[in-house]
Amino acid sequence: MYAFDIHRPETLGEAARLLSGNEDAKLMAGGQTLIPTLKQRLAQPSDLIDLGQVGDLKGIREEAGGLTIGAMTTHATVQFAPLVKRVIPSLADLAGHIGDAQVRNRGTLGGSIVNNDPAADYPGAVLALGATVRTNKRQIAGDSFFTGMFETALDPGEIVTAVHFPRPDSGRYMKFRNPASRYAIVGVYVAKTGGAVRVAVTGAAACAFRWTAAEQALTRSFTADALESLTVDPSDLNSDLHASAEYRAHLVKVMAKRAVAGMM
Repeated sequence: MYAFDIHRPETLGEAARLLSGNEDAKLMAGGQTLIPTLKQRLAQPSDLIDLGQVGDLKGIREEAGGLTIGAMTTHATVQFAPLVKRVIPSLADLAGHIGDAQVRNRGTLGGSIVNNDPAADYPGAVLALGATVRTNKRQIAGDSFFTGMFETALDPGEIVTAVHFPRPDSGRYMKFRNPASRYAIVGVYVAKTGGAVRVAVTGAAACAFRWTAAEQALTRSFTADALESLTVDPSDLNSDLHASAEYRAHLVKVMAKRAVAGMM
């Protein structure tokens, strides 16, 4: 690691002041990505602002027909919370399949979506559930939050404080995971609310996206068979040592069909 100063603010305002005007400072949530990046000397922040002591950024509450989850809430907390299991059980299930127990006990919702790793799970939930990302300055629609690989709509100095997830009538997340890292090679989250269906895909491309053709097909007929005639264009999908773009395109439909079948 390179040398840096570390700060542990206890309030959101203090964290914002430390971050303001210091373009070389970095926020740390659970540190599951940032710490390895520092160890590999791939980042050189002048200051590290640890959000772990900011109590206002933690917690889960029922609000406006859904759930509002603080940015510093860990994956394990979401996984085991009775409130999440009751209101959006598919979200609790998603959290329970992130990484391993060590990662789930340190990693956070806010850290995951801000980092926006192409293979992360939570971006799929944000898109499929039509979530709203709340920051210390504004509210951002989930559909507009993820802008590219490791990129989001956040402005400099902006801090994610919470995410509000509307409650669907039903939902399911299915993931074909890397056996070592447990990252999503392809993950598909299907959510149904009334007559509307949202289908979000993560792991397959540079950024999570909605599969609109599947949404239209499932709106007409909510069955796994409704997806049978659809194909996914592999030209914009990831291709690496774990899976080719063509294989990922195949997996998108397979995982979507499994998600729908699990909701029937």
